Amino acid sequence: MSRHLPWLLDERPDAPFPPAETALRDPDGLLAIGGDLSSVRLLNAYAGGVFPWFSAGQPLLWWSPDPRMVFRTDGVHLSARFRRSLRSSTWTLRADTCFEQVMQACAASPRPGQDGTWITDTMVEAYVALHALGYAHSVEAFDGDRLVGGIYGVAIGRMFFGESMFSAASGGSKVALAGLAHRLRDWGWPLIDAQVENDHLLRMGAEHWARERFLGVVREQVNAVEPVGAWTERFGALSAASLA
Repeated sequence: MSRHLPWLLDERPDAPFPPAETALRDPDGLLAIGGDLSSVRLLNAYAGGVFPWFSAGQPLLWWSPDPRMVFRTDGVHLSARFRRSLRSSTWTLRADTCFEQVMQACAASPRPGQDGTWITDTMVEAYVALHALGYAHSVEAFDGDRLVGGIYGVAIGRMFFGESMFSAASGGSKVALAGLAHRLRDWGWPLIDAQVENDHLLRMGAEHWARERFLGVVREQVNAVEPVGAWTERFGALSAASLA
């Protein structure tokens, strides 16, 4: 595998990534190996449609799969049954009030077919640093003071790159995703990157986009002028019932 892939040098975190179009077909989207998780490198990666994904004990692996899973911000689907249940919900959605807690909850959530987590301590440290710089964000669902669900990811310009979500109560991740999409749509952001396919995302309205189409939108949206910093005030408090 490594004989066919470029190695990224630790001492050059600002070096450009190989073009995403040069990623392998098998495994789908594997683009490069190595480097680090510095904020500069992570921002360069996301701006080019690339993300890190690796397990503990592996070298750092960088991906840009084809096709890509995405949500239109006006296309997140909640079933009629779930919407009915939301009408009486007392949950509230906020942003960036407990970013690291959301990441740790995502890391601890069991995933079908996965042994362990790719959200290692190194990943948490890297994204907490991005959060401090105002580029990584979380949307959190609360039942009173209890965190019942959340999602986190990276925002550049008007492009949101989703990383992971979790539920501590039934429907927690759905509400967090729907709330994120609702706010982004209000702000004029068109798309949420969902990275790779799974059945849960498809049921909620995720679409397959050819990588070329996805990258075209990314290149346009990451250059949009948007404020950088915590979303707590901008997002405000959003009632889950309003999403019904």
